[in-house]
Amino acid sequence: MHLIRPFTGLRPAPDRAAEIAAPPYDVLSSAEARVCATGKPWNFLHISKPEIDLPESTDPYAPEVYAKAAENLKKMLGEGVLARDPAPCYYVYRLVMGSHSQIGLVAAASVADYDNNRIRKHEFTRPDKEDDRVRQIEALNAQTGPVLLAYPAAPQVDAILAKVSAGTPDADVTADDGIRHSLWVIRDDETLAKLTAAFDAMPALYIADGHHRSAAASRVAAARRAANPKHSGDESYNYFLSVIFPHHQMKIMDYNRVVTDLNGMDTVVFLEKIGEKFSMQASSTPIKPGKPGEFGLYLPKQWYRLEIRPELIPAADPVARLDVSLLQNHLIAPVLGISDPRRDRRIDFVGGIRGLPELERRVDSGKMAAAFALFATRMEDLMAVADVDEVMPPKSTWFEPKLADGLVSHVLD
Repeated sequence: MHLIRPFTGLRPAPDRAAEIAAPPYDVLSSAEARVCATGKPWNFLHISKPEIDLPESTDPYAPEVYAKAAENLKKMLGEGVLARDPAPCYYVYRLVMGSHSQIGLVAAASVADYDNNRIRKHEFTRPDKEDDRVRQIEALNAQTGPVLLAYPAAPQVDAILAKVSAGTPDADVTADDGIRHSLWVIRDDETLAKLTAAFDAMPALYIADGHHRSAAASRVAAARRAANPKHSGDESYNYFLSVIFPHHQMKIMDYNRVVTDLNGMDTVVFLEKIGEKFSMQASSTPIKPGKPGEFGLYLPKQWYRLEIRPELIPAADPVARLDVSLLQNHLIAPVLGISDPRRDRRIDFVGGIRGLPELERRVDSGKMAAAFALFATRMEDLMAVADVDEVMPPKSTWFEPKLADGLVSHVLD
């Protein structure tokens, strides 16, 4: 089996992509999705968030929700809004956000290589979220939410993708948030074979986002494999929908922290405690950390630049040396008493896409007592954690720009 392979993608019919492309299913609440899809009968949210077409009181995990997704997909197929490519293809996918651009490959990735950890993970998954994706795949007999993957340095692949994307795209959509999504179809056998061989030569791929989608695909494959006495390994259920970008092009933004209180301390004592492990300097301007080990602290109307003492950074431990770990282990847990950031309601997380003004707003409003700005986790750090089969701390990465749903789906024959 190959690490990736071409597939017969289910795509918007010509000139229909703008009507269909939608934000990822997991970045919108049901209420937000209802608003987003208003007046847009072919928007993919009718498939990825089908509860929007049912009464507002409907449980989004109820059986009728998944049945509605299947009904909506059947309608879009019947109306010719979506159509399937007649032969297996790869697809080049370019994302443009402001001055940032990244070019990746849409492919079907091997479930077997996910199971044996050649497609590497860095997060725990929740059974309820896995169950949801399993039910969605089974209801649609298709994978509609792509898994975001990264590939290590491969100049040959980069060159092929750049050459293809120099032509006229088969689909070109600028979303409401200003992100431009462009898609090119690769049909010629020689290029398909070159890409398959190039990925076969790679030691690993890395999940950036989509751990629940990939885990669900694995579960569906296992169930279908067990139920198929003629299983050969070539069936489409042995692969999952993915978009794979070169790791050096991917953009991880900072994932910042805000806390509700100072654990019973006043500001003077709090800063004294921080000073035991961090150097500290008041700043008249906002602090956006520019290197690992540097942090911004915001208290009402005042910023501080923090730097952790170098001897506290464990260079040999890829998890403990992450900035999110250093802040948690040397400040948030021992000073603020928040030992379980996954569950403690005294801490919240703010994606870097919202900027430092959002941290100031949360603190100055009185809802939060302090905010911490972090240096963004690097792809190399994520890959190092995955390579040793470890797990990233919660809320370590915020990837931007996000992929669109609906531009390519993977049907399970």
